[in-house]
Amino acid sequence: MAELSNPHDRYFRETLANPQAARDFLRYYLPAEVTALLDPTATPELMKDSFVDPELRIYFSDLLYKVQLLGGKEAYAYLLLEHKSYPEREVAYQVLRYMTRIWDNDLRHLGKLQPIFPVVIYHGAAAWRIPDRLHDIVEDLPDVLAPYTPDFRYWLCDLSTLNDEELQGEVTLRVALLALKYVFRPELPERLYAILNLLHDVATQPTGLRALEVLLRYFSVATTQMTGSDLRQAVEETFRESGGETMMTIAEQWIEEGMARGLRQGMDAGLQQGLQQGLQQGLLEGIRLALELRFGIEGLRLLPEIDKIEDVSVLKAVHEAIRVAETPEDLRRIYRPT
Repeated sequence: MAELSNPHDRYFRETLANPQAARDFLRYYLPAEVTALLDPTATPELMKDSFVDPELRIYFSDLLYKVQLLGGKEAYAYLLLEHKSYPEREVAYQVLRYMTRIWDNDLRHLGKLQPIFPVVIYHGAAAWRIPDRLHDIVEDLPDVLAPYTPDFRYWLCDLSTLNDEELQGEVTLRVALLALKYVFRPELPERLYAILNLLHDVATQPTGLRALEVLLRYFSVATTQMTGSDLRQAVEETFRESGGETMMTIAEQWIEEGMARGLRQGMDAGLQQGLQQGLQQGLLEGIRLALELRFGIEGLRLLPEIDKIEDVSVLKAVHEAIRVAETPEDLRRIYRPT
Protein backbone atom coordinates (compact mmCIF):
# COMPACT_ATOMS: atom_id res chain seq x y z
CA MET A 1 0.00 0.00 0.00
CA ALA A 2 2.80 2.41 0.88
CA GLU A 3 4.36 2.05 -2.55
CA LEU A 4 1.06 2.79 -4.30
CA SER A 5 0.48 5.98 -2.34
CA ASN A 6 4.02 7.31 -2.76
CA PRO A 7 4.62 9.00 -6.13
CA HIS A 8 7.88 10.51 -4.82
CA ASP A 9 9.29 7.01 -4.38
CA ARG A 10 8.40 6.03 -7.94
CA TYR A 11 9.86 9.22 -9.44
CA PHE A 12 13.04 9.10 -7.37
CA ARG A 13 13.71 5.46 -8.18
CA GLU A 14 12.97 5.71 -11.88
CA THR A 15 15.19 8.75 -12.35
CA LEU A 16 18.20 7.52 -10.42
CA ALA A 17 17.98 4.01 -11.84
CA ASN A 18 19.51 5.62 -14.93
CA PRO A 19 23.26 4.84 -14.61
CA GLN A 20 24.31 8.20 -16.07
CA ALA A 21 22.02 10.12 -13.72
CA ALA A 22 23.33 8.11 -10.75
CA ARG A 23 26.95 8.70 -11.75
CA ASP A 24 26.36 12.42 -12.19
CA PHE A 25 24.58 12.69 -8.83
CA LEU A 26 27.50 11.03 -7.05
CA ARG A 27 29.93 13.18 -9.01
CA TYR A 28 28.34 16.58 -8.41
CA TYR A 29 26.39 16.36 -5.15
CA LEU A 30 28.78 14.57 -2.79
CA PRO A 31 31.62 16.37 -0.98
CA ALA A 32 34.71 16.80 -3.13
CA GLU A 33 36.91 14.71 -0.86
CA VAL A 34 34.52 11.77 -1.21
CA THR A 35 34.11 12.18 -4.96
CA ALA A 36 37.90 12.14 -5.26
CA LEU A 37 37.89 8.56 -3.92
CA LEU A 38 35.59 7.28 -6.70
CA ASP A 39 36.83 5.71 -9.91
CA PRO A 40 35.54 8.16 -12.56
CA THR A 41 35.50 5.46 -15.24
CA ALA A 42 33.24 3.08 -13.29
CA THR A 43 29.44 3.10 -13.36
CA PRO A 44 27.65 2.78 -9.99
CA GLU A 45 25.88 -0.54 -9.62
CA LEU A 46 22.35 -0.20 -8.30
CA MET A 47 21.59 -2.87 -5.70
CA LYS A 48 18.06 -4.26 -5.68
CA ASP A 49 17.26 -4.22 -1.98
CA SER A 50 15.44 -1.52 0.01
CA PHE A 51 16.29 -1.21 3.68
CA VAL A 52 13.44 1.08 4.75
CA ASP A 53 10.74 -0.38 6.98
CA PRO A 54 7.57 -1.03 4.90
CA GLU A 55 5.45 1.21 7.12
CA LEU A 56 7.90 4.10 6.64
CA ARG A 57 8.04 3.99 2.84
CA ILE A 58 5.39 6.69 2.65
CA TYR A 59 8.04 8.95 4.22
CA PHE A 60 11.34 7.62 2.88
CA SER A 61 12.79 6.05 -0.26
CA ASP A 62 16.25 4.61 -0.52
CA LEU A 63 18.72 3.50 -3.16
CA LEU A 64 21.96 1.63 -2.54
CA TYR A 65 24.81 1.80 -5.04
CA LYS A 66 27.96 -0.25 -5.07
CA VAL A 67 30.75 2.08 -6.20
CA GLN A 68 34.31 1.45 -7.30
CA LEU A 69 37.08 3.30 -5.48
CA LEU A 70 40.43 4.24 -6.92
CA GLY A 71 42.72 1.28 -6.42
CA GLY A 72 40.02 -1.29 -7.10
CA LYS A 73 38.29 -1.52 -3.72
CA GLU A 74 34.51 -1.21 -3.32
CA ALA A 75 32.19 0.82 -1.11
CA TYR A 76 28.53 1.80 -0.97
CA ALA A 77 26.71 5.07 -1.50
CA TYR A 78 23.39 4.96 0.32
CA LEU A 79 20.80 7.56 -0.71
CA LEU A 80 17.79 8.18 1.54
CA LEU A 81 15.14 10.55 0.19
CA GLU A 82 12.80 12.06 2.77
CA HIS A 83 9.29 12.67 1.40
CA LYS A 84 7.91 14.67 4.29
CA SER A 85 7.34 18.39 3.84
CA TYR A 86 9.20 18.87 7.14
CA PRO A 87 12.45 17.27 8.36
CA GLU A 88 12.46 14.23 10.64
CA ARG A 89 14.58 14.90 13.73
CA GLU A 90 15.52 11.24 14.20
CA VAL A 91 16.70 10.75 10.61
CA ALA A 92 20.27 10.03 11.78
CA TYR A 93 18.94 7.11 13.80
CA GLN A 94 16.92 5.88 10.80
CA VAL A 95 20.04 6.01 8.63
CA LEU A 96 22.01 4.06 11.24
CA ARG A 97 19.37 1.33 11.26
CA TYR A 98 19.50 1.00 7.50
CA MET A 99 23.30 0.99 7.47
CA THR A 100 23.35 -1.92 9.92
CA ARG A 101 20.94 -3.80 7.64
CA ILE A 102 23.32 -3.25 4.72
CA TRP A 103 26.19 -4.55 6.84
CA ASP A 104 24.11 -7.54 7.94
CA ASN A 105 23.67 -8.33 4.26
CA ASP A 106 27.41 -7.91 3.71
CA LEU A 107 28.25 -10.33 6.49
CA ARG A 108 25.84 -12.94 5.15
CA HIS A 109 27.09 -12.76 1.57
CA LEU A 110 30.65 -11.43 1.76
CA GLY A 111 31.79 -12.22 5.28
CA LYS A 112 33.07 -8.65 5.75
CA LEU A 113 31.90 -5.06 6.19
CA GLN A 114 32.42 -2.50 3.43
CA PRO A 115 32.39 1.31 3.82
CA ILE A 116 29.06 3.12 3.45
CA PHE A 117 28.69 6.80 2.63
CA PRO A 118 25.16 7.88 3.71
CA VAL A 119 23.39 10.71 1.88
CA VAL A 120 20.06 12.20 2.99
CA ILE A 121 18.20 14.01 0.20
CA TYR A 122 15.59 16.44 1.47
CA HIS A 123 12.96 18.22 -0.62
CA GLY A 124 10.49 19.44 1.98
CA ALA A 125 9.14 22.97 2.34
CA ALA A 126 10.29 23.58 5.94
CA ALA A 127 13.90 24.57 6.56
CA TRP A 128 16.24 21.77 7.64
CA ARG A 129 17.58 22.72 11.06
CA ILE A 130 18.20 19.34 12.68
CA PRO A 131 21.59 17.84 13.55
CA ASP A 132 23.45 15.62 11.10
CA ARG A 133 25.29 13.64 13.82
CA LEU A 134 23.82 10.80 15.82
CA HIS A 135 25.39 12.01 19.08
CA ASP A 136 23.54 15.30 18.74
CA ILE A 137 20.14 13.62 19.01
CA VAL A 138 21.05 11.40 21.96
CA GLU A 139 19.55 13.32 24.87
CA ASP A 140 21.80 14.34 27.79
CA LEU A 141 24.77 12.22 26.70
CA PRO A 142 27.51 12.50 29.37
CA ASP A 143 31.01 13.03 28.01
CA VAL A 144 32.23 9.89 29.73
CA LEU A 145 29.64 7.79 27.83
CA ALA A 146 30.26 9.38 24.43
CA PRO A 147 33.11 6.99 23.44
CA TYR A 148 30.80 4.05 24.13
CA THR A 149 27.85 5.39 22.12
CA PRO A 150 27.77 4.88 18.34
CA ASP A 151 28.25 8.06 16.34
CA PHE A 152 28.43 9.09 12.69
CA ARG A 153 27.19 11.85 10.42
CA TYR A 154 25.34 11.78 7.13
CA TRP A 155 25.81 14.07 4.15
CA LEU A 156 22.77 16.30 3.61
CA CYS A 157 21.68 17.21 0.10
CA ASP A 158 19.02 19.84 0.81
CA LEU A 159 17.46 20.65 -2.56
CA SER A 160 15.98 23.91 -1.26
CA THR A 161 19.48 25.33 -0.84
CA LEU A 162 20.64 24.48 -4.37
CA ASN A 163 20.65 27.32 -6.88
CA ASP A 164 18.58 26.32 -9.92
CA GLU A 165 21.06 27.76 -12.40
CA GLU A 166 24.00 25.97 -10.79
CA LEU A 167 22.55 22.45 -10.92
CA GLN A 168 24.91 20.08 -12.68
CA GLY A 169 24.64 16.72 -14.39
CA GLU A 170 22.73 15.30 -17.29
CA VAL A 171 19.40 16.85 -18.25
CA THR A 172 17.16 14.19 -16.73
CA LEU A 173 18.95 14.47 -13.37
CA ARG A 174 18.62 18.26 -13.30
CA VAL A 175 14.94 18.00 -14.24
CA ALA A 176 14.33 15.49 -11.45
CA LEU A 177 16.11 17.57 -8.81
CA LEU A 178 14.10 20.66 -9.81
CA ALA A 179 10.86 18.67 -9.78
CA LEU A 180 11.56 17.32 -6.31
CA LYS A 181 12.67 20.75 -5.11
CA TYR A 182 9.46 22.52 -6.11
CA VAL A 183 6.81 19.81 -5.82
CA PHE A 184 5.70 21.04 -2.36
CA ARG A 185 6.23 24.74 -3.08
CA PRO A 186 3.81 27.43 -4.27
CA GLU A 187 6.40 28.60 -6.85
CA LEU A 188 5.98 25.39 -8.85
CA PRO A 189 3.62 26.80 -11.52
CA GLU A 190 6.04 29.59 -12.40
CA ARG A 191 9.06 27.25 -12.33
CA LEU A 192 7.31 24.60 -14.44
CA TYR A 193 8.21 26.30 -17.72
CA ALA A 194 11.92 26.35 -16.87
CA ILE A 195 11.77 22.66 -15.92
CA LEU A 196 10.02 21.73 -19.18
CA ASN A 197 12.42 23.85 -21.22
CA LEU A 198 15.31 21.75 -19.97
CA LEU A 199 13.68 18.79 -21.72
CA HIS A 200 12.84 20.73 -24.87
CA ASP A 201 15.91 19.77 -26.88
CA VAL A 202 15.95 16.10 -25.83
CA ALA A 203 12.21 15.36 -25.71
CA THR A 204 12.27 13.65 -29.12
CA GLN A 205 15.03 11.27 -27.97
CA PRO A 206 14.01 8.07 -26.18
CA THR A 207 15.54 9.03 -22.83
CA GLY A 208 14.15 12.57 -23.04
CA LEU A 209 10.69 11.42 -24.01
CA ARG A 210 10.67 8.94 -21.15
CA ALA A 211 11.84 11.66 -18.73
CA LEU A 212 8.99 13.91 -19.88
CA GLU A 213 6.47 11.11 -19.37
CA VAL A 214 7.72 10.33 -15.86
CA LEU A 215 7.75 14.04 -14.98
CA LEU A 216 4.17 14.67 -16.13
CA ARG A 217 2.86 11.56 -14.39
CA TYR A 218 4.67 12.65 -11.21
CA PHE A 219 3.33 16.21 -11.18
CA SER A 220 -0.20 15.07 -12.00
CA VAL A 221 -0.19 12.90 -8.87
CA ALA A 222 2.22 14.46 -6.38
CA THR A 223 1.38 18.16 -6.17
CA THR A 224 -1.57 20.34 -5.25
CA GLN A 225 0.17 23.48 -6.50
CA MET A 226 -1.33 23.22 -9.99
CA THR A 227 -4.08 21.49 -11.94
CA GLY A 228 -4.11 19.22 -14.95
CA SER A 229 -5.07 22.27 -17.02
CA ASP A 230 -1.94 24.08 -15.83
CA LEU A 231 0.18 21.13 -16.92
CA ARG A 232 -1.49 20.91 -20.33
CA GLN A 233 -1.03 24.61 -20.98
CA ALA A 234 2.65 24.55 -20.00
CA VAL A 235 3.35 21.53 -22.21
CA GLU A 236 1.51 23.09 -25.15
CA GLU A 237 3.40 26.37 -24.90
CA THR A 238 6.77 24.65 -24.46
CA PHE A 239 6.45 22.07 -27.24
CA ARG A 240 4.05 23.77 -29.66
CA GLU A 241 6.68 24.31 -32.36
CA SER A 242 8.88 21.25 -31.84
CA GLY A 243 6.41 18.62 -30.71
CA GLY A 244 3.40 19.15 -32.87
CA GLU A 245 0.05 17.44 -32.42
CA THR A 246 1.59 14.04 -31.73
CA MET A 247 3.51 15.31 -28.73
CA MET A 248 0.43 17.06 -27.35
CA THR A 249 -1.74 13.96 -27.72
CA ILE A 250 0.82 11.80 -25.91
CA ALA A 251 1.30 14.39 -23.16
CA GLU A 252 -2.46 14.66 -22.67
CA GLN A 253 -2.65 10.90 -22.22
CA TRP A 254 0.15 10.90 -19.64
CA ILE A 255 -1.49 13.66 -17.63
CA GLU A 256 -4.90 11.98 -17.67
CA GLU A 257 -3.43 8.63 -16.66
CA GLY A 258 -1.43 10.28 -13.90
CA MET A 259 -4.50 12.05 -12.51
CA ALA A 260 -6.51 8.82 -12.62
CA ARG A 261 -3.72 7.00 -10.79
CA GLY A 262 -3.61 9.81 -8.23
CA LEU A 263 -7.34 9.39 -7.56
CA ARG A 264 -6.87 5.66 -7.03
CA GLN A 265 -3.90 6.27 -4.75
CA GLY A 266 -5.88 8.82 -2.75
CA MET A 267 -8.67 6.31 -2.25
CA ASP A 268 -6.18 3.62 -1.25
CA ALA A 269 -4.47 5.98 1.19
CA GLY A 270 -7.84 6.90 2.70
CA LEU A 271 -8.71 3.25 3.15
CA GLN A 272 -5.34 2.57 4.75
CA GLN A 273 -5.82 5.51 7.12
CA GLY A 274 -9.25 4.18 8.09
CA LEU A 275 -7.82 0.74 8.79
CA GLN A 276 -5.03 2.30 10.83
CA GLN A 277 -7.50 4.33 12.86
CA GLY A 278 -9.61 1.22 13.44
CA LEU A 279 -6.60 -0.68 14.69
CA GLN A 280 -5.66 2.22 16.93
CA GLN A 281 -9.15 2.36 18.43
CA GLY A 282 -9.20 -1.39 19.01
CA LEU A 283 -5.86 -1.26 20.82
CA LEU A 284 -7.02 1.62 23.00
CA GLU A 285 -10.13 -0.34 24.03
CA GLY A 286 -8.01 -3.39 24.86
CA ILE A 287 -5.56 -1.29 26.88
CA ARG A 288 -8.39 0.38 28.78
CA LEU A 289 -9.86 -2.99 29.84
CA ALA A 290 -6.48 -4.54 30.70
CA LEU A 291 -5.44 -1.53 32.79
CA GLU A 292 -8.62 -1.72 34.83
CA LEU A 293 -8.33 -5.47 35.41
CA ARG A 294 -4.64 -5.36 36.37
CA PHE A 295 -4.20 -2.06 38.20
CA GLY A 296 -7.72 -0.78 38.91
CA ILE A 297 -8.20 2.95 39.28
CA GLU A 298 -4.44 3.61 39.38
CA GLY A 299 -4.06 2.04 35.95
CA LEU A 300 -6.96 4.01 34.50
CA ARG A 301 -5.20 7.24 35.48
CA LEU A 302 -2.85 6.61 32.53
CA LEU A 303 -5.64 6.68 29.96
CA PRO A 304 -5.59 10.46 29.25
CA GLU A 305 -1.92 10.10 28.30
CA ILE A 306 -2.32 6.86 26.35
CA ASP A 307 -5.32 8.19 24.41
CA LYS A 308 -3.01 10.79 22.84
CA ILE A 309 -0.66 8.17 21.36
CA GLU A 310 -1.10 7.89 17.58
CA ASP A 311 1.76 5.49 16.87
CA VAL A 312 0.19 2.03 16.59
CA SER A 313 3.52 0.29 17.28
CA VAL A 314 3.77 2.11 20.64
CA LEU A 315 0.20 1.16 21.52
CA LYS A 316 1.00 -2.47 20.71
CA ALA A 317 4.04 -2.31 22.99
CA VAL A 318 1.94 -0.87 25.84
CA HIS A 319 -0.76 -3.51 25.32
CA GLU A 320 1.74 -6.36 25.40
CA ALA A 321 3.58 -4.96 28.44
CA ILE A 322 0.52 -4.79 30.71
CA ARG A 323 0.78 -8.53 31.47
CA VAL A 324 4.33 -8.23 32.88
CA ALA A 325 4.40 -4.64 34.21
CA GLU A 326 4.52 -4.46 38.01
CA THR A 327 3.26 -0.89 38.30
CA PRO A 328 1.53 1.68 36.08
CA GLU A 329 4.81 3.64 36.11
CA ASP A 330 6.49 0.72 34.32
CA LEU A 331 4.05 1.22 31.46
CA ARG A 332 4.58 4.97 31.39
CA ARG A 333 8.28 4.39 30.72
CA ILE A 334 7.37 2.68 27.44
CA TYR A 335 5.74 5.72 25.88
CA ARG A 336 7.52 8.40 27.91
CA PRO A 337 11.07 7.07 28.21
CA THR A 338 13.33 9.04 30.48
